[in-house]
Amino acid sequence: MRQRSRRAQEGMTLIEVLVALVILTVGLLGAAAIQVNALKYTDSARMTSQASFIAYDMMDRIRANSGADYTVAPPTSGNLSVARDQDLYDFISNIVSFGGPTATGSVALNQRVYTITITWDDSRAANVANSRRSFVLTSRAAVDPVTSP
Repeated sequence: MRQRSRRAQEGMTLIEVLVALVILTVGLLGAAAIQVNALKYTDSARMTSQASFIAYDMMDRIRANSGADYTVAPPTSGNLSVARDQDLYDFISNIVSFGGPTATGSVALNQRVYTITITWDDSRAANVANSRRSFVLTSRAAVDPVTSP
């Protein structure tokens, strides 16, 4: 059997331990940065989905009450006796509850095509102050009348 040399290393040196610790720390910081970005983008996607739900809900209400003019200014309070006023009030209330007081919504009509626009502050995901994001839904509310040749 061979005898071990006195100079033979029996364990790790302190420098090797510190290098391994630095590598592990850099990896953990990178993973944490990825998690933070994932949370920001998930929140932004949630906001877009919520805006989509609100816009499609409003379009369904417009289709259900097709004789009413939804391009008027929304009322400041609900009115259960007038469906259009209640729909517009609910529309604005839903927008403010999901996007905060700076979020806005509008309904426009152009040649029987409704355009619903919802805009909110998305500066958290964009990393830029006052970054606005919009969701626009365009749809025809009624079927075109059939013309005879």
